[in-house]
Amino acid sequence: MQKNVGSIDRAIRAVVGIALLAVYFIGGLQGALGIVALVAGIVMLGTAAIGWCPPYALLGINTCGVKQDPKPSH
Repeated sequence: MQKNVGSIDRAIRAVVGIALLAVYFIGGLQGALGIVALVAGIVMLGTAAIGWCPPYALLGINTCGVKQDPKPSH
């Protein structure tokens, strides 16, 4: 797994993840919407922590800013 989530993206994911978890645990959302907030918050914090996002990998998105070694063109 090569990192594909940049530092600004990671910070936004962390803040959104914490906010979603806070809303869930405070009781602001209940039922199915509460479960969605809980899962989304966990996923957002997880991707922020490891710096890799599976949908980004599938779509070829990279906000990391790390230059990739160019492939040799023969």
